[in-house]
Amino acid sequence: MKQPRYENVFVTVGTTKFEELIDKVTEPSVVNELRRMGCRTLNLQIGRGKDPTIAKELFANDIEVKFFDLKSSIADDIRQADLVISHAGAGSCIEVLSAEKPLVVVINENLMDNHQTELAEQLSKEGYLECCTLSTLSQALASSNLGQLKKFPPGSVADFVNFLDVFMGV
Repeated sequence: MKQPRYENVFVTVGTTKFEELIDKVTEPSVVNELRRMGCRTLNLQIGRGKDPTIAKELFANDIEVKFFDLKSSIADDIRQADLVISHAGAGSCIEVLSAEKPLVVVINENLMDNHQTELAEQLSKEGYLECCTLSTLSQALASSNLGQLKKFPPGSVADFVNFLDVFMGV
């Protein structure tokens, strides 16, 4: 069976400062895995973080790298992506899943009382996304079968808020 190609990869940290995720996706191990997956464009939404240092020689001429900080909506970036790599924010996860895009969620282990971990792990357990940490991102990309992820059921924001309330025991 032919493996899907993920030519347009979008990485988002939301409105946060998660520079470690941006640094990780521009490391050789992850770039080489993205290249193997067919990546031709890497679009980085860096949030409140500093502009990334891009090693042009690592990307050669086969992967175009673009980045931006914040804008009113990333819906177009998500829609144009073949694969999204995201922080574990609930809003970002639901926006990507609602757009029916394959999603790899990277948990920020530096956050205290990280409810995002529970949400990401539960959505991964249910088969909607791939969940990993910074240290396992490359392996997650290499071993995941993103084409087998389940479609997130359509629903309203209110339905999702209710889901979160039940999930968090509120």
